[in-house]
Amino acid sequence: MVTTTTDRLIRLVRNEQTTLAGLAVLIGLAASLGCIAFRHLIAGTQLATWGAATERLASHVAELPWWLILLIPAGGGLVIGMIRRYLCHDGRLHAVADVVEATALRGGRIRLRDGLVAAAGSALTLGTGGSAGREGPVVHLGATMASLAAQKFGLRRSATMTLLGCGVAAAVATSFNAPIAGVFFALEVVVGHYGLSAFAPVVLASVVGTIVTRIHYGDFPAFIVSDHAIVSFWEIPAFGILGVVAAVAAWVLMRSIFVVQDCVERLKIPMIAAPVTGGLLVGGIALSFPQVLGVGYEGTDLALNGGLALSFMIALAIAKIAATAFTLGCGFGGGVFSPSLFVGAMVGGAYGLIATSFMPEMASHHTVYAIVGMAAVAGAVLGAPISTILIVFELTANFDLTIAVMIGTALASLLVNHVGGRSFFQWVLERRGIDLSGGHAHHLLRSQAVSTIMSPAFASLAPADTFDTIRTRLYDHPNGNFVVVDDNGILVGVVTMEDLRSVLFGDAEEDRDLTAADLARRTGHVLMADDTLASALEAMEVCDDDFIPVVDGLETSKVTGILTQRSLVKAHNRALTEAAAERA
Repeated sequence: MVTTTTDRLIRLVRNEQTTLAGLAVLIGLAASLGCIAFRHLIAGTQLATWGAATERLASHVAELPWWLILLIPAGGGLVIGMIRRYLCHDGRLHAVADVVEATALRGGRIRLRDGLVAAAGSALTLGTGGSAGREGPVVHLGATMASLAAQKFGLRRSATMTLLGCGVAAAVATSFNAPIAGVFFALEVVVGHYGLSAFAPVVLASVVGTIVTRIHYGDFPAFIVSDHAIVSFWEIPAFGILGVVAAVAAWVLMRSIFVVQDCVERLKIPMIAAPVTGGLLVGGIALSFPQVLGVGYEGTDLALNGGLALSFMIALAIAKIAATAFTLGCGFGGGVFSPSLFVGAMVGGAYGLIATSFMPEMASHHTVYAIVGMAAVAGAVLGAPISTILIVFELTANFDLTIAVMIGTALASLLVNHVGGRSFFQWVLERRGIDLSGGHAHHLLRSQAVSTIMSPAFASLAPADTFDTIRTRLYDHPNGNFVVVDDNGILVGVVTMEDLRSVLFGDAEEDRDLTAADLARRTGHVLMADDTLASALEAMEVCDDDFIPVVDGLETSKVTGILTQRSLVKAHNRALTEAAAERA
C-alpha cells in the first residue's frame, strides 16, 4: 500500500504531539495575557489603596502617615480572610505547591475556581502591601488554564503534565522576560523530566509568553545592574562560603513561615482574624522599613546597584524575612520567589562588603556578591537550582558571573536539601502529609496500600503439626513457604524451605520429632493491610524471605494474608513503566 502525502498529513494532524504543539501556543498566549492582567490588577489595587501604581512603592509609602501604613495591610488582610472563609473550599489560597500536588496526585486537574480565587487574593495581598511574590500566583494561574484545556480536550495524563508545564513556562517567561528560565523551571519543578515529548511544547509556550511580554512591556531585564566581572579566581572560596551563608538564610526564611503558621494554629486565631493580625504586623515593620512591602523590587534593585549600607542591608534582610513570615504564615496569598530574591540580595550584598574589605585590590565589587546571594537563596528555597541560575542571568542580563552564581547556588541548594531535606514546596506538601520524594514511581507505591496486592489465601501450619504432616503439605505447596498460626489465627512464626532443608535431607532421627512450632522462626517483619507498598518494598529489601505476613494489627497479630516478593516486584515494575511512559 502506497502512503500518499495526504495520508501523512492526516496522521500528522491527528498526532498527539501536533495537538500538544498547537495547544502549547494557545496556552502560552492565554497564560501570558493572564499574567499581564494579574500585574494590572496589582497596580490597580495599589492605586486604590496606596495612591500609586508603581513597583517603587517604598519611596511613596515613606511619605504617608503612620496610621495609613498600618491600616492598609490590615484592611487587605480582612478582605483576604473573608475570601478564604467564603470562597475557598479548603480555606486557603493556592500557589505553586498545589500545582506540584495536582501533577502528582490528581492527574494535573486544577479547579478553575481555585485558580481565579488564588489570583484575585494574591493580587489583593500584593496590592495592599503583603510581603510575597507575584510569580507563584501566576504560575498557578497558568497551570490552571492548562489544566482546563487538558480536561476539555480529554488528554491522557502524560500529555496533561506537559500542558501544565506549558502554562507554567509561559507564566515564568512573562513574569521575568526570561524564556530559557521559563522552560527549565517548568521541566524542573512541574513536569519532572526533560523528555523531548515535553520539551518541545514547553519551549513553544515559553517563547509565546516572552513575545507577548516584550510587546507589552518592552525587552528590558527586571533589574538594571552595572557590568561587573570576577576580578580574581582567588575569590572562588569566598563565593563558596556565601553559598553556605545563603543556605542558612534560605532555611531561616522557609522555617519562619511555618513557625508563624504553627503559632496561628496553636493560638486558634480565627480564619478571618489571622490575616488582619498579619497585616498589622507587616505594617508595623513597614513603619521603619517600607522596602518590605509588596514584591520589594525597589529594595532588591538598590542592593544590586550598591546603594545600601552594610547595617541597613542586614536589617532589611531580617525585616523581609519577618514580613514574609507574617504574610504567608497568616494566610495571605502570594509566592516566595520575590522575597527570596530580596533576602538573597541583602545577604549577598552585606557579605560582599565584609569579604571585599580584606583584600580590596583582588576582590570584585560587592554587588557581584549581591547577585550571587540572590541566586543562591532563591535556588535553595525553590529547590530548582538550574532554572534559578537562568532566571537570575536573564533578570540581570549579566552572564559574566556564571562561575560565581553556579558555585553559590549549587552549594546553597545542596546544603538545604541535605540538612533541611526539602525545598519550600516539598516542605509545604509534607506538612499536609504528602511526600513526593523519590519521584512519580515511588509516589505511586506510596499511594497504594498493601491490601491491593496481598494474597488472602496462604499456606498455614498449626504449631503442633508433625514432620510427616509438614512433608505431606509440601506436595500442595512445593515452594515450602508456610505461616504458622495458632487456633485463633495469631502469628507464631514462618517456615520456609530453607528451614526445612536440613530436616528433609538430614539423617538425624531426632529431627523427625520436630513440630512446626519447633521449626517456626519469629519473623522480624510484618505488614498491615493499610501499609503502603513503598514501606513494604523497604521491608522486603531487608527481609530474608520472599514473603511477609500481613496482620490485622501489631497487638493482636492475627494473620489476614501474605505479601509475596513477586507481587510486589510486579507492582513496582508497573509504577516504573507508568512513570517512564510520561517521559517518552
